[in-house]
Amino acid sequence: MAEQPTVEQTAASDGASEAAEARPRPRRLTAEARKSSILKAARQAFVETGDMNGTTIKQIAERGGISEGVIYRHFESKDQLFYEAIFEPLRQAVDELVAATEVVDLDEPLTPERQLETLNGLYRQLIATLEEILPLLGLVLFGDPKVARRFYRKHFTVAMDRLAEAWREVEDRYGFEFESPDISARAVMGIALVLALESRHNDLFNKDRAVTLVSQSTVKGFFPTLEPTRRRR
Repeated sequence: MAEQPTVEQTAASDGASEAAEARPRPRRLTAEARKSSILKAARQAFVETGDMNGTTIKQIAERGGISEGVIYRHFESKDQLFYEAIFEPLRQAVDELVAATEVVDLDEPLTPERQLETLNGLYRQLIATLEEILPLLGLVLFGDPKVARRFYRKHFTVAMDRLAEAWREVEDRYGFEFESPDISARAVMGIALVLALESRHNDLFNKDRAVTLVSQSTVKGFFPTLEPTRRRR
């Protein structure tokens, strides 16, 4: 005959059940949050291997603590995952910069001082974003020429053109005709890319000084107008 549980055992069992029920269950990630976590795991995996082709979906799944099936529910292929792992931080940064540009003079006119302040913040954000994705950016832009061309035209160019259009609209509000916003956006992106490389690889690099100087030079011009009469023989 089986032993009947004692009163103490029954009470302990009931208490454990109540505690389990009271314990908050882990919240399931939203589709957007899950996709973001997969992209983060993918960036880490791609950087570690240093090779898109040498990185497997299995490695990314292990890095993210999920199954391969979960990845394929959000991404069609490893190529798509690779592109988005690189582009997503850049897209987010550009989204924020465009949004900030749209309201930069909403409360008060844009003074020269605030223009410099805005450029300073823009450079800092671009440098931070580019520094984060530099390893992957190098893989895609300096790897397979066909892949590089596709990524550059589909993603990088679009990001710069969005910035250019946002700046053109600001200039237009003040009665200025922005003749070449596309080139200006590319110049700023190029400067930010080099400063990101400096920040990542040069221990002596002074980011604060560099950002201050390039912000001022972007507005005022990088080189003074030379006067022949001042030439030293």
